[in-house]
Amino acid sequence: MLDWRWAEIAVWAVCLLPIWGTLLWHTWELSIRPRLIPVGDIKALADDLVAKYGPRAEEIAFIEEDRAWRYSETFERGKWHRVRRELWRRYEAGEWEGPEDG
Repeated sequence: MLDWRWAEIAVWAVCLLPIWGTLLWHTWELSIRPRLIPVGDIKALADDLVAKYGPRAEEIAFIEEDRAWRYSETFERGKWHRVRRELWRRYEAGEWEGPEDG
């Protein structure tokens, strides 16, 4: 005779799979995959922004991160977030003059 408890567990598993799949995919795209970008690439992007935009570099990186968020490009959002963190690390270490005040 079939144990209905296993059938109930199977139904719950099938119903919850899309939720867990979405959560895992979002975690992979926003948190894990951007961390696999080599630090040199992130520093190169930060260098390019500083060279091209000077004190507005962090603002441009924020604009790119916001654009990625608006268009649901989760990986790009994570990448630009890392670039912004690199710019702020440089600012706090005194390696970059940072955004203009006022």
